[in-house]
Amino acid sequence: MYNASIQTILAVSVLFVIFTWIGSVKASRLLYSGSLEKLHRKTRKLLFWAWFPTIPAAAIVAAIIWLQMNMDPIFWKDRIFLQAPLVVVPLLSIWFVAVPKLLKLRSLSKQSLAESETTIAPEMFQRAASPGLIFPYQLAVLSAVTALYFTFVPPVPFHWLEITIPLAIFIILAAGLWSRHALRAKQVRKAANYQAPRLLARFGAMTGVLIVTAGIGFYLITFAMDKSVLPAEIDMASGTLDYGGGAATMDHAHHDMTAMAGMVSVTDLTGPKEGTPDRRYTLVAQKKTVTLSSGKTVDAWTYNGQLPGPELRMKEGELVEVTLTNEDIDVGVTAHWHGLDVPNAEDGVAGATQNAVMPGETYTYRFRAEQVGTFWYHSHQDSRESVSKGLFGALIVEPKEAANPTTFTIPFKDITVMTHLWKNTFAIGANDELDRQAVAPGTPVRMRLINTDDWINQTYTLVGTPFEVTAIDGTDLNKPDLLTNTRVIVPTGGRIDLTFLMPDHPVYLNVGTNKKGGILLSADGQGNVPELPQTVVFDPLTYGSPKTTPFDANSPFDRDFTLILDNKLGFYNRNFDFLYTLNGKVFPDAPMFMVKEGDLVKTTFVNRGNVEHPMHLHGHHVLVLSRNGKPSTGSPWWSDTLDVQPGETYEVAFVANNPGLWMDHCHNLVHAAAGMSMHLMYEGITTPFSVGSATQNHPE
Repeated sequence: MYNASIQTILAVSVLFVIFTWIGSVKASRLLYSGSLEKLHRKTRKLLFWAWFPTIPAAAIVAAIIWLQMNMDPIFWKDRIFLQAPLVVVPLLSIWFVAVPKLLKLRSLSKQSLAESETTIAPEMFQRAASPGLIFPYQLAVLSAVTALYFTFVPPVPFHWLEITIPLAIFIILAAGLWSRHALRAKQVRKAANYQAPRLLARFGAMTGVLIVTAGIGFYLITFAMDKSVLPAEIDMASGTLDYGGGAATMDHAHHDMTAMAGMVSVTDLTGPKEGTPDRRYTLVAQKKTVTLSSGKTVDAWTYNGQLPGPELRMKEGELVEVTLTNEDIDVGVTAHWHGLDVPNAEDGVAGATQNAVMPGETYTYRFRAEQVGTFWYHSHQDSRESVSKGLFGALIVEPKEAANPTTFTIPFKDITVMTHLWKNTFAIGANDELDRQAVAPGTPVRMRLINTDDWINQTYTLVGTPFEVTAIDGTDLNKPDLLTNTRVIVPTGGRIDLTFLMPDHPVYLNVGTNKKGGILLSADGQGNVPELPQTVVFDPLTYGSPKTTPFDANSPFDRDFTLILDNKLGFYNRNFDFLYTLNGKVFPDAPMFMVKEGDLVKTTFVNRGNVEHPMHLHGHHVLVLSRNGKPSTGSPWWSDTLDVQPGETYEVAFVANNPGLWMDHCHNLVHAAAGMSMHLMYEGITTPFSVGSATQNHPE
């Protein structure tokens, strides 16, 4: 219902502008009626255009009232205080000021026609020129345009000072319109025998107005475009510092060498430099044409010439060394370990924790795999393009040892389901056909679902057996319940693990609604794909059993942040598009959340927009405390890629226990590339890296 309300306001606001504009044009031309009959006919039409804008206005007001009754003030404050008055007040002025004058004029014209008069009496010209008749109609279109502006460029967070310029322009234009019509009415009253201006003169006047308007518009658009240009070099520690209600324990400077004397560079926050690695991997980034299972070919960017890149498997606690070499990816590459909370210098973000690895260069990462679970890795240089073209792979951390040694006496089937859209071809890994696998009945099966696609909430439906959701974003759930006829939705960048015992009949994993693909398990790898049942959506908020966590919603928080997700029309680096904003801003003006090591941090996500945002915080997992005011009552739900749907509010918390400069961005990478990116910064940390056109670093 929230989305319907927002879409109603967006769509109907455009209609409201069109309808009020038509009425305003007819009101201004009433004076130019050439005959008494035309004047009478035009008054009737103008009355109609008093009624017609009321329909979209009622729809807008109804949607705003629904928001006010059902949502928190952050969703409707600007709409109540700005849009609603801009819609309602001009219409009231039409009905209570203009319409009575219009009815009187219509009555006079009707009476004159009944008396067989052929000319328009001076009194009628004076009434037709009355500002009280014309101005309400023109005020309505001016208000409609202003309301439309605030619809597409919402003032979020809502502050009166930030709306003063648009409101000042509105008031000046309204005053100008009133003055113009008052002057014209005075001229009509003075004229003994008023004659309407000839069409050529009216056309010239209108042309002049349009030229002036176009000139002002061109200047404003050019100014906005120029202002949106990103600096050639930007410190990744840029942004408006937000301390979440906490006090700054030190001045956070980046370029004053005296102030920086006591600060720590991200380059010092490395993994173990000494010791023989338990696992060594080599990743070679290279362009290659790869053949999918159907025979279709993909011109891809690859790690080690394969799609996806090689699966990296390791044991909990092992020291891992990964050597990344860029063979021929011109824009550069990195390797980011999505969801694995490594030391900051190993995070693999171009411009924040390292420079991009350019063709012919090599970079080495070293870290301990401290978490058990399902993760993935991908390049964080030109992420939108590099991930879509194939620079990613699975990363699996297995337990150091089984809790019960007998667990592994039964063969275990571990299936990584890495879904991706290769242009117009959907595949699991490089398999774009139905994947048939033979699994003996009684075998424990784990399916690791990893969604790598940009701006796609992928739906997975397991048919043929009850199953458990065992883990979300690499963290096990406590005492998961058995599920049937349930579809699991994984956001972009997210991971969910499903486990079950293989029955003596086929089991089918459907992805999306395409029955030509997916995975079919059976004793001999044969069998028919079963029909998909009616399903309900899996909800982690109430799933599983609660258990003690290091903190909860009642804990005393050191920092308390609010992050409002929204979208607005605007320029970003000279490109005009919908911008996806964080507290009303885009990078590099988005807020930077400041914490110090050891802080207990609470963040409230509010999605005011009309599209979903899977928010990904690097280096940390957050505990979900509540959604839309409803507390989390199931298993503790830890996430690193939290999907916030339109109209939703999440409260999450984490301990600031991994010092560094951490990206916090929407993992719909097209949104991140358009500026929906910010940072979590620990006090006392600095970075020598930067981004921008004058550098080699372009993380999004």
